[in-house]
Amino acid sequence: MKKELRVGFVGNPNCGKTTLFNAYTGAKLKVANWPGVTVEKKEGGFQYRNRKFKLVDLPGTYSLTSYTMEEKLTRQYILEDNVDVIIDVADASSLERNLYLTLQLTELGKPVVLALNMMDIVKERGMEIDIYRLQELLGIPVIPVSARKKTGLDTLMCAVAQYNSQEKDGNPVQHQEEKKRLQSSSLKKHTELKIAYTDEIEYKIYKISNILKEKYPDIKNLRWHAIKMLEQDFEAMEQYPVNLKRLVNRNYETDIINRKYDFIEKIIEEVLVNKNRKEEATDRVDRILTDKYLGMPIFLLIMAGVFFLTFTIGDRLKGIFETALNVISDMVLHFLTVTGTSKMLTSLIVDGIIAGVGGILTFLPNIFILFLALAFLEDSGYMSRVAYVMNGLMGKIGLSGKAFIPMLLGFGCTVPAVMASRTLENVKDRRKTIMIIPFMSCSAKIPVYVLLSGMFFGKYATLAAFSMYVIGLAAGILAACLMNRMDRGKDKNRSNTLLIELPEYKAPNGRTILIYVWDKVKDYLNKAGTIIFLASVVIWFVLNFGYDGMVGSMSDSFGAALGRRLVPILKPAGLGLWQMGVALISGLAAKEVVVSSFSVLFGIPNINSAEGMNSLAQILKPAGFGALNAYALMVFCLLYTPCAAAMGVIARELKSVKWTLFIVFFQLAIAWLAAVLIFQAGSLFL
Repeated sequence: MKKELRVGFVGNPNCGKTTLFNAYTGAKLKVANWPGVTVEKKEGGFQYRNRKFKLVDLPGTYSLTSYTMEEKLTRQYILEDNVDVIIDVADASSLERNLYLTLQLTELGKPVVLALNMMDIVKERGMEIDIYRLQELLGIPVIPVSARKKTGLDTLMCAVAQYNSQEKDGNPVQHQEEKKRLQSSSLKKHTELKIAYTDEIEYKIYKISNILKEKYPDIKNLRWHAIKMLEQDFEAMEQYPVNLKRLVNRNYETDIINRKYDFIEKIIEEVLVNKNRKEEATDRVDRILTDKYLGMPIFLLIMAGVFFLTFTIGDRLKGIFETALNVISDMVLHFLTVTGTSKMLTSLIVDGIIAGVGGILTFLPNIFILFLALAFLEDSGYMSRVAYVMNGLMGKIGLSGKAFIPMLLGFGCTVPAVMASRTLENVKDRRKTIMIIPFMSCSAKIPVYVLLSGMFFGKYATLAAFSMYVIGLAAGILAACLMNRMDRGKDKNRSNTLLIELPEYKAPNGRTILIYVWDKVKDYLNKAGTIIFLASVVIWFVLNFGYDGMVGSMSDSFGAALGRRLVPILKPAGLGLWQMGVALISGLAAKEVVVSSFSVLFGIPNINSAEGMNSLAQILKPAGFGALNAYALMVFCLLYTPCAAAMGVIARELKSVKWTLFIVFFQLAIAWLAAVLIFQAGSLFL
């Protein structure tokens, strides 16, 4: 028996697979990318009854016929014998849809345990599932669980351990009661229901299996590969090339799929009770939330509520951080002064590092609330509805509603949003989506909005900040529309039909949400400790040194010289101060650095406090920098080139230097034009 048992979690998207995985691993999970590709995988350690388990949360997939990168990776991981046991997580409340993947997995010849998740929802809907009968028909262990309520977890892992230990003998282990039932005449009576195809297909599977075995003696999953040959699966045929022209005279994929669904219908008839008992709450709610006319306004109202909470509650909480930063800054300054530290080093630590990094950390409450709200919406099942609602609008710009999911992720961070574009099958769709994602207001831009809206818009600060999200969406849609017009006529036959699962609404799982939020907050803190730290040091250097060494005034520094060169370009947008040019350049490292740059540029230690914002406003006022200038700056920060990390991911995804450079200059041009338009038009009325 192996010391460590490798278990792969497989299932449809939104089946609760990750929630179940998190219930076992908790904070012990390890998140990384698959080698060579930017698709996230999660691994975690777990110990049960002195047995170690290595758990892998595989990307969601509807079948083992791979179309997207996620589906390909899941299939590859399973076929390469990287797992000892597969846990097939199925949404019990949507059993019919989930069983198709289950049947494909059982054909692999590997140990498979079916975890019927969301059994609590099944009970709430007044339905019943005959677990023992389902087990008989599928020929694999079936364990009812609820990842949300953490029920059935020990039973599931016990079944995994026992099933793996006896799989070699072909005897899946059951509990004592289950054994008795499996030995009953009922099982013998219904053995004919075990999935089998037509005589023609079964004959061809037999012949192909013999051909494959003869040419590739070490081949595993023989029956599965034979079926894939009948389906003319490109990857299988490429991996094991054989001459089947006489045997496979057409594509049998439709016949095989239909046979599977016929079998699934028989299963559902036998095991599911009260399937159509009453109209479900989900359907009633969806009539409103996905309504043709109400869906989009409701979505905008929900997002407005999210950002209202982000800025109102977040601003109240960040006062604690501001006070702490003031105390720390004063203590460090006092310590450095008493110890006789040089003025240069004191300035670097207090004015550069603490002012830069500390100023960003004060926005942590805003970031936390934003991710908490987004996690709540995602785990409740609402986010899939947004893609459905936006499908009509997205279709007019040549994309499906599925492309809106990466755009929504862009509200959190551009990097994972760009990665999520891999779920789009069409290369041109992925390219368009990647080009418009950076227009979304990622969390890194929140500090800029909070600072400038708080300084110049008073009681309308939340409205001014929320308008950035609307403008970002509008800019992305307009850019996609422009690209669609350029491509018009090239893809006349291409369809943008949206096929997306609308999962059941459910109460969000607190553990899942906390893990999600902690991951995002941790990323933010890591960025503050690395990128923003280094950027703050660099900015301090370029603002305190010139051609003759350390300067007494920032106006004589390298930064000032660079900023002055940008003044003629930025002046039409109302950003004609050299400090603005320096801050915007620093924002290419990370958008939060724009704010920390202001701290260093204008010598304000705690720029996000009421006192700090008032001081900055007083400095900018004599230069004619007011509310209109601030709004133009917010729009520029919203639309211009994303951070270096995002550009690195974009370059890897597009695999094209030309397209990457095009995005850089395209976004710079859009940002400049939008800021100029707003400032010049506003100047006519203000």
